[in-house]
Amino acid sequence: MTENALQIEGLTAGLGDLPILNGIDLVVPFGDVHALMGPNGSGKSTLVHVLTGHDDYDAEGSALVDGTELIGLSVEERAQAGLFQAFQYPVSLPGISLAALTNEMEDVSDDSDVEERAEAAEEQLQMQPFMDRYVNVGLSGGEKKRSEMYQLAVAAPKVAILDEIDSGLDVDAVKAVAEMVESLRSPKRGVLVITHYSRILRHLTADRVHVMVDGRIVESGGREVAERLEAEGYKQ
Repeated sequence: MTENALQIEGLTAGLGDLPILNGIDLVVPFGDVHALMGPNGSGKSTLVHVLTGHDDYDAEGSALVDGTELIGLSVEERAQAGLFQAFQYPVSLPGISLAALTNEMEDVSDDSDVEERAEAAEEQLQMQPFMDRYVNVGLSGGEKKRSEMYQLAVAAPKVAILDEIDSGLDVDAVKAVAEMVESLRSPKRGVLVITHYSRILRHLTADRVHVMVDGRIVESGGREVAERLEAEGYKQ
């Protein structure tokens, strides 16, 4: 294991002749939870797409998960390297129960601890009422995010990218999701939370807050960065 779960250096990306990421440098050590904030159009979603392997983007530079270079790998290979994404709008899987999905995760993994993690996460996140239901079908926003956190716990990735997991949630649900993220902290994992707003950071202790503007990280700091952005907005 290296010191850093996620290490990005000089990452650029664009769509055709349109540059979007203009040299991203970002490090998330193992055991840390970092927040990435920025206005609409700053490149946050593109960064997620590039890291997770969308092939629409021309990317150059380096993005390492525990020392493994992601750029050039397939989506499946990135997942095998230890990368996990929780979606802003989780996909529904009609016909596939959460229990069946869990069994599939156990079958395809060579990790002998998957079943034990699944049982522990089911109890910790109170997933019993959802295990026999189709994945994310008929669930509230908060319930879908709980399901995502359960899948994260079972998968036990080295890097978890949580893409606007507070989107569309009420105050109580935001607090609940933040507490779930905190409960999944691990010295074997780094977490990057992508968000527009500081409200989730009222309940989630971010070790570092990064600000992205125009495809670059323009500032990094502690909780005070998020508080200032909440009061003043983004200045370009």
